[in-house]
Amino acid sequence: MDDTTPNPRRPPAFKVTGVQALGTGSYLPENVVTNEDLARLGCDAEWIIQRTGIRERRHAPPEMSTGDMSVEAARRAMQAADVTPDQIDLVVLGTFTPDHLVPQTATFVQDKLGLNCGAMDVAAACAGFMYALVTGAQFVASGSCRRVLVIGADTNSRVVDPDDKKTFPLFGDGAGAVVLGPGSPEQGLLAATLGADGAGIELLYRREGGMRFPFLKSDDLQLSWLKMEGRPVFKWAVRLLEDTFNQMLEASGRGRDDVGLWIMHQANVRILNAAADAMGIDHDKVLKHLDRYGNTSAGSIPIALDESVRAGQIHRGDELMMCGFGAGLSWGAALWKW
Repeated sequence: MDDTTPNPRRPPAFKVTGVQALGTGSYLPENVVTNEDLARLGCDAEWIIQRTGIRERRHAPPEMSTGDMSVEAARRAMQAADVTPDQIDLVVLGTFTPDHLVPQTATFVQDKLGLNCGAMDVAAACAGFMYALVTGAQFVASGSCRRVLVIGADTNSRVVDPDDKKTFPLFGDGAGAVVLGPGSPEQGLLAATLGADGAGIELLYRREGGMRFPFLKSDDLQLSWLKMEGRPVFKWAVRLLEDTFNQMLEASGRGRDDVGLWIMHQANVRILNAAADAMGIDHDKVLKHLDRYGNTSAGSIPIALDESVRAGQIHRGDELMMCGFGAGLSWGAALWKW
C-alpha cells in the first residue's frame, strides 16, 4: 500500500427515519465541452476516456454562478414536490465553490426563490450533498421543519487549472436539489454515516483563498487552483466505498441484493467499477452519468437522483445506497428507503 494513501476510518452509523423526498430537480449548463474540445488545450481525448470514462462535461458561462445553478435546480425540485415558497422552512446548500466567501450562497438562493426561512452552506467538497442531506433530514425528523430544501452544486471549471491536463478534464459544473418532508416511520435514512480524515488534506485541496493563505499573500495563481494527487485518492476511494457500504448494510440489517440502485459520487468510472466488483454488485445497478457530465462534485449525487426519478428508475419503497467522498478527506454515505 502506498504510504501516502490513508486507510478508511469507520465513524459510527446512525439512522434518520420518518423522512421522505417529495421532489427532485437538477440543472446543467448548456455549454457542452467534449474531450475533443479539450484536445486543443493539449489534453489527450483517448486518455481521458480510458482513464476516467468521461466523454464530455458542462461548463457554466462567465455570467453564471453556483448560486444561479442552485436556484434553477431548486425551482425544479419545488415544482416536482408541488410546494410553494412559503412552505420551505430551511435551505441547506452543499458546495465548495460558493459565490462569495461571505455571505453564504444559500442566502442568494433563498432571496431569488422568495423564501422566508433560514439558509446555510455546508462545505464538505464532493461529500457536500450527503452532509447537507443528513443535516436537512435531521431537521425534518426532529419536527423542527416540515419542508427542507437540500441542494448540492459546484462550479468546478472556475477552480481547476486549465493547464493541469490530468485534473482539468475530470470536472464539470452542475447542481441538483431535493425537497425533504415528513415520511412514514419506515422511510428515510435506514443507516447513515459522516466521516473525515484530515491527515489527507494535502491530497486534494486549494492552498490559497482562506485565512491561512489569503489571496493577498501571493501573486502566484497556481496556489489558488485545486490540486489533486490522483493515485492515492483513487486507492482511498475504492477501499472507502467497500468498507462504508458494508457498514451501511450491517447497520441496517440489509443484504446487497436489497439495494435497488447504488449511487456513488461520480469521480471516475474505474472507481465505480472497482467498488462494484469488490462488493459483487451487478454493474447495471450502479448509476453512472459521469460520461456526460464529468465530476460535478456536490452536484453529482442529486443530479443522479433527479435523472433516475424522472426516468422512472426509482419508486416508493425502493432502497438506494449513496456515498459521496472527496477532499478533506471527507465522506458521507446512507442507505435511503425512498
